[in-house]
Amino acid sequence: MKNKINSSLIGLSLVSIIITTILLTSVYYTNFKHQVEDDLKLSAKLLASTDYFDDDAIDFSLLNKQVRITLIDSQGIVLYDNDVSDNLDNHLNRKEIADAIKYGEGYSTRTSDTLNMVTYYYAIALKDGRILRLSKDASSITAIFLNTLPFAFMIVALIMVACLIFSKLLTAQLIKPINDLADNLDDANLSVPYKELVPITDKIRKQHNDILKASKMRQEFTANVSHELKTPLTSIIGYSELLKTEGIDEKQKNHFIEEIMKNADRLLNLIEDIIKVSKLSSSEVSFEFMDVNLLQIAKSQIKNYEIDAKKKNIHLEVEGKDLIIKANDHLIEELIDNLLQNGIRYGNIDGHVWVKVYEKNNRKCLSVEDDGIGIPLSQQERIFERFYRVDKSRSKKDGGTGLGLAIVKHIVEIHDAKLKLTSTPGVGTKIEVLF
Repeated sequence: MKNKINSSLIGLSLVSIIITTILLTSVYYTNFKHQVEDDLKLSAKLLASTDYFDDDAIDFSLLNKQVRITLIDSQGIVLYDNDVSDNLDNHLNRKEIADAIKYGEGYSTRTSDTLNMVTYYYAIALKDGRILRLSKDASSITAIFLNTLPFAFMIVALIMVACLIFSKLLTAQLIKPINDLADNLDDANLSVPYKELVPITDKIRKQHNDILKASKMRQEFTANVSHELKTPLTSIIGYSELLKTEGIDEKQKNHFIEEIMKNADRLLNLIEDIIKVSKLSSSEVSFEFMDVNLLQIAKSQIKNYEIDAKKKNIHLEVEGKDLIIKANDHLIEELIDNLLQNGIRYGNIDGHVWVKVYEKNNRKCLSVEDDGIGIPLSQQERIFERFYRVDKSRSKKDGGTGLGLAIVKHIVEIHDAKLKLTSTPGVGTKIEVLF
């Protein structure tokens, strides 16, 4: 960035110098041209007003030798020229002469490419019809420009040195606030030095915070996975050691085996849920969407949990109307499964779990509601976090992995839907998914 700013400043200065030199030369030359023409005109009119040329015996030696003076008769024949002594050709076809005969005065310029000179001519008609012409040689604009080049190069060299110094100082001054901001990106109180950087700075800060948050979540997830896996594995190892103990009776042996199988099932469920969460949260995995009937999936899934519900004498109900949504049928089944498991796990004995499919505010909705223990308001924002449990002892006792609602959240996000939680401790919980 520094090199780019430096080169841009130097390039801009160089272009500015070249353009300025060309423009100044053009302006100078235009003014110079007008000055020469005005001088010739003034001199010619002064000579004509003196009646000096009315006398046939003109003493040409008295005339100004610094300006070329030519006297021409009305037929274009040169009567006198103080610069050329030889006979000259007829001047009747010269522009300035023709204009002087026709209009009383005339201008013209002629350029010598070999000498890089321009000759300015001014002609005025005298009283007797003769033409008095004055002319003067001057450098052409090319010659003037070439003459100024050495000075221009000197100025360019000086300005380039000044630009190098100035650009380094300016670049350092411009870059310093940006470097300070980059070094203190976590400091939200640090103001953005340039308003043009506010949008990109806000975006970078948001991405930075998201990365930190994601990193923290990964660390927590890794720690939680290690802890959750360690618990059933420790139980399995412990009960396996007890099985090798001499003198245990058949009843104890069967109890140890049951505990090993229960913890093995819990371990398997935990691993399956971890794999599901990882798959659902991966941006590299794509899912096929199709038209699915939300009510029909709810009815088919609720049948899978009738046995679990009977264990706690929980009554399962499903109601609503057929609603077609664009979704992945397997993910919708997984979503309903986890919501049903959650409702049964945290439901009270002799309670109810209602599954409803309906339309609300032009959106197609699925809700699962129970009349169980409910969720305190202080914990409602966290229940969709991985491994978060409202009642840890109850969840583990019932075989919960703590990942069910995290899976629900990811499925909802994949379908660009919204989650709404309504819960009151001791009354129950209602979770709505708005497609």
